Order: sequence, then structure tokens, then C-alpha cells
Amino acid sequence: MKPQRVRVQYEAAAANPNTIVGCRVCRVPEGSTERYTRWINSLDPEQLLTQVFTSHGPTVVMPTWFCSRDWFEEVGVFDEGGKGVPEDLLFFYQSLRRGGHVIRLDDCLLVYRYHEHAATHSVLEETIWSLRVDFLQERVLSRWESFSIWSAGKQGRRLYRSLSPGNQRKVKAFCDVDEKKIQKGFYTYEGSKDRPKPRIPVLHFTRASPPFIVCVKLDLTGGVLEANLRSLQLKEGVDYLHFS
Repeated sequence: MKPQRVRVQYEAAAANPNTIVGCRVCRVPEGSTERYTRWINSLDPEQLLTQVFTSHGPTVVMPTWFCSRDWFEEVGVFDEGGKGVPEDLLFFYQSLRRGGHVIRLDDCLLVYRYHEHAATHSVLEETIWSLRVDFLQERVLSRWESFSIWSAGKQGRRLYRSLSPGNQRKVKAFCDVDEKKIQKGFYTYEGSKDRPKPRIPVLHFTRASPPFIVCVKLDLTGGVLEANLRSLQLKEGVDYLHFS
């Protein structure tokens, strides 16, 4: 920890009850998990809430957390299930369910060391996926009458298959930029028990209707995804949410 960490985060927590207070981090070795670290350190205040569904996990990384003892106990402490339990994600989601807030201080108050034997690597991706899908359905899809899935590729189809039957029926279309997928015209859910099997249109992203659940990873397309979203003049958290 940097020498001023406790004082600075204590002051922020005292001024923001019922809040998980995080901070920016410095990585050791420098350059470790570059894309993830950039995400941790660059989210704006609104994105700390809008991007809670992504595969990156909590929008303020757990080693930086600071909150009151009262709020910690109100949320329900950590799940002590042991190796393979994503206790940070479970606590973070529960804090949000109870109306908690999230802020990140813009100072680097913590040196965050990467090593290949960290406990985070013991958590199965499937476990994280299930928790994220359930939270998305609970917090967002339960309020939406219909939506489109941005990506007719592997991640978009996987999300569709993971949804409850009721939420599957809310999917109006998949959208993409891949001409082969668009020309095919439909995605048929072969695993469905319904007859006839669901056939979801696949459209170019400019022809699809918001709101969107975006299943294309951030910061991996050379800015193309981000530019496409901007071109539609959409508002994050209202017209679209990132899931991948």
C-alpha cells in the first residue's frame, strides 16, 4: 500500500456511507494484464455501475476495497467456501443488491502484484459465467421488454442459450458486422425444446434496434466496436450494456 492509502480511503468512505471505495493501481511487474489494468484504471464514475456485468469482474478490484465495518456486515461478509469461490464477485453483487454504491479514487494507492499462482486462477470460468448471466437477468433483462444481442458469434449465441426461456423470447435479433453471418439471415437454436425451433434474425448493427447486450470484448478490436457504438449515438447503461 502507498503510505497515504488508509487516510485517503477512510476520508472517502466516511463521506460516502454504504459504499465500496476503490482506487487506481500500479502493476508489478509493469505491464502485467495490460488490458485488464487499463480497464480498472480508466472507468468513469458511471461505468463503475454500467460495466459490472463484464467478464473482468468487480469494477473496482478487490485488493483496493475500503468500506465501513457496518456496511461489510450489512452486505453479509465474504463467502468462505474456499478455493474456486469468487468471493469478491459474490460480495460485490450483494452490495449492489442492497443499494450500495461504488466509487474509485483516481490516485494510485496500491501496488498490485501479478503472479501465476494467484487464487483468482482457481475460479472456473463457467462459475463466473453463471453468476454474471444470473445477475444480468435479475438486474436488467427482467426490466426490458425486448433487446438485441450484439454479436452473432460464439459469445452472443452462448449468452442466448444461457438465458431463461422467458428472456430468450425477448431477443429480437442478433447484430454483427460479419457479412457471412448477416447473409445467413437467422440463428436457429437447435437445442430448444420448442417446435418450431426459435429462429432469431441476424442483422447488420445499423439495422438492429436497441437496447443491446454487447457480447464483443472491449479494447480488442482496435477501436472498431467502440466507434460503431458511438456512430449510433447510444448511451451506455440505457441503450446498451457490455457483457463480454
